[in-house]
Amino acid sequence: MQVIRDRATLREATTRLRAGGKRLGLVPTMGALHQGHLELVATARQAADAVAVSIFVNPLQFAANEDLARYPRDEAGDLAKLAASGCDLVWMPDVATMYPPGAATLIEVAGPSEGFEGAARPGHFRGVATVCTKLFGQTGADVAVFGEKDWQQLQVVRRVVADLDLPITIIGYPTVREADGLAFSSRNQRLTPDQRALAPMLPAEMRRALTRIAAGAPHEAVLSEAVTALAAAGFVPDYLALVQPDTLLTWTGGPGRLLAAVRLGDVRLLDNMPLG
Repeated sequence: MQVIRDRATLREATTRLRAGGKRLGLVPTMGALHQGHLELVATARQAADAVAVSIFVNPLQFAANEDLARYPRDEAGDLAKLAASGCDLVWMPDVATMYPPGAATLIEVAGPSEGFEGAARPGHFRGVATVCTKLFGQTGADVAVFGEKDWQQLQVVRRVVADLDLPITIIGYPTVREADGLAFSSRNQRLTPDQRALAPMLPAEMRRALTRIAAGAPHEAVLSEAVTALAAAGFVPDYLALVQPDTLLTWTGGPGRLLAAVRLGDVRLLDNMPLG
């Protein structure tokens, strides 16, 4: 496994990996890797001949009130996990390499970026769209794999690729969960033991709500009751919304996606599940 920190070496390595028409898969990450990330790597391996993983804590996607310095980092642990997973290349640029002095281009996305995380974290999806587009161009990857846990992010990335005619295929991988149902997330490690014990109530309430909606109960009332239950248990709900899967517009029937964001202490938990 080759660990690369400069663009010239990256260009040489990706050219070699794609020689002879071979396909390169990319898994973009911000590090602090867990089992969910490793399943994305395995999926990329199935879709391509070689796999690159990027590790870059992107400052552009942190809002002004968010603490970039507190984002968990574990370079040695991440590299050990990737080596064991069969990753071929790890791209680990620093901020100056990713955004050189004088850089003046950002990518603004409307549509699926509006509302929810876009409203709660101003500028977040501008940072996501910009860094992902740069990663796609830097690596020349043929396919990129993203987890469905960040459902809105996945739809934003798909919109950017479609709108800018980027020559890359985006694969979404179902949310990977711990044994008690909590979605794997790098931020879970910041939960206290009591918060960690409470956290699985979020996916449990989401499943309960979806079961009732699928059985015909009015979705507005069901979601209101779920929010009340979560708040009574100690969560601070931000939103619990049933939307159309691709556009994230209000659900009007047919396929749907339940989006959730809550806080436990200073940790923000995201989750989503399909209706049906």
